Amino acid sequence: MSIVTQKLAARIVEEDGAFRSKMLAIAAKLDDVIALGRGDPDFHTPAHIAQAAKKAIDDNQHHYTGPTGLPVLREAIANDLRANYGLDYTADEIVVTAGVQESITLLMLGLIESGDEVLITSPRFTTYDTAVHLAGGAPVPVPTYEKDDFALDAAEIEKRITGKTKMFVLVSPNNPTGAVTPPETIEKIADLARRHDLLIVADEIYAKLIYEGNAHLSIATLEGMKERTITLNGFSKTYAMTGWRVGYLAAPADFVEKMTEPRHTLSINTCTISQYAALAALTGPQDAIEEMARQYGERRTYLMGALSELGLSYGHPGGAFYIYTNISSTGLDAPAFCEELLRETGVMVFPGTMFGDESTDYIRISYLQPLPVIKDAVVRIARFVDAKRNAA
Repeated sequence: MSIVTQKLAARIVEEDGAFRSKMLAIAAKLDDVIALGRGDPDFHTPAHIAQAAKKAIDDNQHHYTGPTGLPVLREAIANDLRANYGLDYTADEIVVTAGVQESITLLMLGLIESGDEVLITSPRFTTYDTAVHLAGGAPVPVPTYEKDDFALDAAEIEKRITGKTKMFVLVSPNNPTGAVTPPETIEKIADLARRHDLLIVADEIYAKLIYEGNAHLSIATLEGMKERTITLNGFSKTYAMTGWRVGYLAAPADFVEKMTEPRHTLSINTCTISQYAALAALTGPQDAIEEMARQYGERRTYLMGALSELGLSYGHPGGAFYIYTNISSTGLDAPAFCEELLRETGVMVFPGTMFGDESTDYIRISYLQPLPVIKDAVVRIARFVDAKRNAA
């Protein structure tokens, strides 16, 4: 161990990325791999968005912006939040960040102190754990269950509230489950926040990917909630802009003012060229976005039917582009299922254990491949599942 590592700060809590690395190493040695693991849309960023980035370069618009982002982009974000979610934010209540991940780190550093507890929807995107640890706090998972389609239950939240609880992280639609927590439960969560004086982080990165029969409610629209809520959103998922790294947080203006210099310290500003691309995404034609959503819906419908035919249950995926699937009937735990499936069929999916799930019964399947490729993957998965069940 190096001298530097011997002096590692206690706030650096090692998160286990070994299984992900192992899977990628296996895949690198295989031909004809079908990747249904990562949450990276397979579509190209729409052409008008890319053109806006090229124009920014040609127009010499590639220098620093203010730490909180281009004023015109912040205004466009505020307009979009108002039009799509009924959220009443102004431009001075927006901070543009290098993806939502930077927003998460920024707000945790700004709000969490040593000993604070942060309740987090679980299974979960474990970046939250890392950010809470960096800020000196303790993440506390709030479990969701297949019987509830992995939607949140306010009672599960309340029984984990202690005198140290400062914040609840509400992620809906959720990664990895695709669950949409219904409006009536969101209202109960708001009541909990008001009664227990909790802050709410509302992660709505998938909010434009909601499927029929499901409804999204932004918690900051409810009475007394805007003043205690930080709303997160971005461009990666909806606009197929993962590598452009543009996200944002929306919060009360006085908090934004306090976070301006820390945000400057993290990365000065979000890539200026990417900000102009994001502006075009919001203000330009939405046809390509609607077509992506249509194709996601078609893939989702096919996969739900195919998994049901295979006798693999799942929580109803009301949003995002994931199906959280129960593979316990195969006799394998989730990590073994994923590794053997990859080695034997070339299909890559990820176990729920990578998303903080204490159960070993679930895998996350992302439907981010063209439908014919997904159908090929299902044929391979079916052969694999049948073989494992017959061998059991």
